[in-house]
Amino acid sequence: MTFADNVKPLVLTVLIAIALLVEGKPLKAAETETLTVAGGCFWCIESDFEKVRGVVSAVSGYTGGTVANPTYKQVTRGGTGHYEAVQIEFDPSVVSREALLAKFFRSIDPTDAGGQFCDRGESYRSAVFVSDAGQERLANAVKGAAQQALGQKIVTPVLDAGTFYPAEAYHQDYYKGTRLVITRFGPRKQSEAYKAYRTACGRDARVQQLWGSAAFTAGS
Repeated sequence: MTFADNVKPLVLTVLIAIALLVEGKPLKAAETETLTVAGGCFWCIESDFEKVRGVVSAVSGYTGGTVANPTYKQVTRGGTGHYEAVQIEFDPSVVSREALLAKFFRSIDPTDAGGQFCDRGESYRSAVFVSDAGQERLANAVKGAAQQALGQKIVTPVLDAGTFYPAEAYHQDYYKGTRLVITRFGPRKQSEAYKAYRTACGRDARVQQLWGSAAFTAGS
């Protein structure tokens, strides 16, 4: 038996051992960050941001209020202090928090303190939620730049983040749902009802009016 013949089994053993180690310890997933914003109907914010490259997920929910585990009816009735909000998970190596914030301001009417578009009341107010001083500085800087670009006062506040409560399951990915829902025009597929609501509410038309070519909407 030659020296090469002796080495081959040893090399094979080492390779097998390395393979077992790799199999037992999967590669670490990319670190993600979270951005929580409120911009009126959470269906629309979720719809717009889920298509952004680098966004891992967008979850509709409630935050900023005083009631634990609120329901949709409680929040929209008013009195809980909650906003309809979206928690956006993203990969910062692909898209930055700054870029997402810039898109957010250009996807809403940040001059409106009473709600958004056809949706009025406290639950439909806009806001950016931050978890530390660095996020607060960045959010205010992006807000200032957006205000300068818009040429109008932006009233969307930057607020301390609180507990985020995911909304009921039927609200998640509402814009692409296939179940039938009852509308004033009769039964419609959920995705079709969403499109009709968005158009009737005047969201995209108002955003385009405000921001022009810089607008970030479902059609962008």
